[in-house]
Amino acid sequence: MQIQLIGLTEIPLISKEDDLSRLILDAAQLQEVELENGDILVIAETVISKSEGNYIDLGSMQASNEALELAQKTGKDPQLVEAILQESQDIVRVGPDFIVSETNHGFICANAGIDESNVDEGLATPMPRDPDASANLIREKIESLTGKQVAIVISDTQGRPFREGAVGVAIGASGIRSLWNRQGEEDLYGRELQTTQIAVADELSAAASLLMGQANEGIPVVIIRGYPSFADLRDTETGAKSLIRPKKFDAFR
Repeated sequence: MQIQLIGLTEIPLISKEDDLSRLILDAAQLQEVELENGDILVIAETVISKSEGNYIDLGSMQASNEALELAQKTGKDPQLVEAILQESQDIVRVGPDFIVSETNHGFICANAGIDESNVDEGLATPMPRDPDASANLIREKIESLTGKQVAIVISDTQGRPFREGAVGVAIGASGIRSLWNRQGEEDLYGRELQTTQIAVADELSAAASLLMGQANEGIPVVIIRGYPSFADLRDTETGAKSLIRPKKFDAFR
């Protein structure tokens, strides 16, 4: 058994209203890669936001009193802090150089997921407005153009409580179940699993980030081929929101 990771290196810098689905297929063709049934395309959230024209002009931000106070505590630019506040429904933790917030989508991450890298000076990209819907549109178009059954995962790079470093996580998905509940199955010793749930979309995102990188790698899309549970986890309805833990079960706030 093996899983193959294929980074698409021929995707140009993305602009507003670019047809990302066609650019992905064009890049695959240039690399002589033909999509197959069961392929999972992991796409960096920045290119989704850029293709949807979802930019923040930091220079146009008018810092509120709250933003000014948080900027003083964190050392961050007040206009960036104002953007973080506008993209958040709750501020969870503030430290000497970080702001952890709950985004308007419900994800908890640093800086509301706003990214200042790989975008023109003075601009930033927030998370896509509806990552699951974006993933679904791309999946439907690629499946229509190729006749292949695929899945789309939109990934972001985020830190984790109690661990250093950042990893790829899923913020949008279509075509594959993001959370796999294996409760009731048996382990190697025949014991029944009681609580095991697998964050499949996060695992796929983390694998893809090994090729995507965080700097100038220029690989915003990775094809994951050979994932053995694709057929069992086929799902075009649920999306990545199933990964968000309900607040009543959140032990860290």
